[in-house]
Amino acid sequence: MLSKRIIPCLDVREGRTTKGVKFQNNVDIGDPVEMARYYYEEGADELVFYDITASAEKRGIMLEVVRRVAQEIFIPFSVGGGLHSFRDMDAVRMAGAEKVSVNTGAVMNPEIIRRGATAFGNQCVVLGMDAKYVGRRPGIRSGYEVYTHGGRRAAGLDALEWARRAEDLGAGEICLNSIDADGTQSGYELTITRLISTHVSIPVIASGGAGTPEHLVDVLTKGCADAALVASMVHFGGYRIRDLKQHLHDRGVKVRMTW
Repeated sequence: MLSKRIIPCLDVREGRTTKGVKFQNNVDIGDPVEMARYYYEEGADELVFYDITASAEKRGIMLEVVRRVAQEIFIPFSVGGGLHSFRDMDAVRMAGAEKVSVNTGAVMNPEIIRRGATAFGNQCVVLGMDAKYVGRRPGIRSGYEVYTHGGRRAAGLDALEWARRAEDLGAGEICLNSIDADGTQSGYELTITRLISTHVSIPVIASGGAGTPEHLVDVLTKGCADAALVASMVHFGGYRIRDLKQHLHDRGVKVRMTW
């Protein structure tokens, strides 16, 4: 059995790490380069960097920040936000990211998933998906709808159907963020996490809602996720990465211990 991964997420706006609740009321919490180095030294398995307003502001991602972060860490590093073309994806890879995460750009042009997977390998292309429960209705059979532009626009896509299509196009991983749970620290949204995880054959990273170590246990076991994204619970000093891993280990969840 593969080890479960713990992945800190850095949401970046105007060159600073920020965090909000349900994609609103974001506050400044620090320098992304310093935070990336800290989490690397703490034993994080990977790191995710999102330029959270790049798509909404219709601009490219801040490559200089990506370069600086890549110089400080030696673990897989995924970057997303504002990637709308193969050229954007290639630029992020050249700046030092091992993986590219496409969300709004992939909804607008699904073929960039296939092109990125062909050029870089499936393992380098992550589908970033922001989903919200809207109830079952025509076109949204699962009850969960995909949102784009940093959670601002409903895409009219069913989350499960979009996950399956992205896998067929070549995505090697899905980072699934629940808008309903984002930043609440009240637990991951297990229903959609389990739904997606059990209907695709590629790894699923659960995102949104982590507040206690037991929430990670739940999403990695009951939610069937392969990895857990953490933000607020580590950004604000409540928990350390190594403490989370120790808790998972003690609860019988296989994780990579580096100390």
